[in-house]
Amino acid sequence: MGRPSGAAAEELAIQVRDVDLRFGRKSVLTNLNLDVGIGQKVAIVGPSGTGKSTILRLLAGLLLPSAGCISLYGRPQTYLREDQDNPTDVRLVFQSPALLASLSVAENVGFILRHSQQLSPADVRARVSRVLEEVGLKGIEDLMPGQLSGGMQKRVSFARALVEEPRSDNHHPPILLFDEPTAGLDPVACTRIEDMIVKTTEFAGGTAVVVSHVMSTVLRATDYVIMLYGGCAQWEGSVKEFEVTDNPYVRQFRSASLEGPMQPEVG
Repeated sequence: MGRPSGAAAEELAIQVRDVDLRFGRKSVLTNLNLDVGIGQKVAIVGPSGTGKSTILRLLAGLLLPSAGCISLYGRPQTYLREDQDNPTDVRLVFQSPALLASLSVAENVGFILRHSQQLSPADVRARVSRVLEEVGLKGIEDLMPGQLSGGMQKRVSFARALVEEPRSDNHHPPILLFDEPTAGLDPVACTRIEDMIVKTTEFAGGTAVVVSHVMSTVLRATDYVIMLYGGCAQWEGSVKEFEVTDNPYVRQFRSASLEGPMQPEVG
């Protein structure tokens, strides 16, 4: 597949080349190629079970491909994240807020920072307060997750992904991965979260990859779309092209039609 917006190799945050992923005899991804330029907001769409969230886990270094190569800012990812020395700054926002109920908001957001020997407790508190204010949650540092609405918990999870870690050698902006960030939300809540994706990505100066089934999220929060089906990228293009293309996979996805090349797996 071609490079988004004609990005040159040195302008790529993410480069995926001929990636396969298999679990035993089951093939999840096949010969996947993907380029994401620095600063882009890319949506990965497609029906359930096609490997969209698996791509995020590969990019986050939680899985390794069975074949092929993944590079982040030109650095091949040959080890799991936990085995890397000074890994690329990749932040995964889960579909569920995944907050620790026994910790306050400040403790959840600053969890990793609290283990840093470079920051004092006052420095950690300042960084946490800054990102909470950025997501519209100023002054809730001492509340517990159970005291927050579902939408507020979601925004706390965004703040946790944004909090600035001290890094000595990594000068690249973060790569933000959003896994179904608006699934199950009402339209108004969707709009808030979609605005938050754009705002937080720009605030971090980073690159975003958004997995979503929600059309409004694709159209409002991203600028480039990759259509995944059968473990392969079936189409890619700008959001404007996504709205008008006659590609049968995209057309079926847009219309939520039962007729088309995407059919439920049998067996």
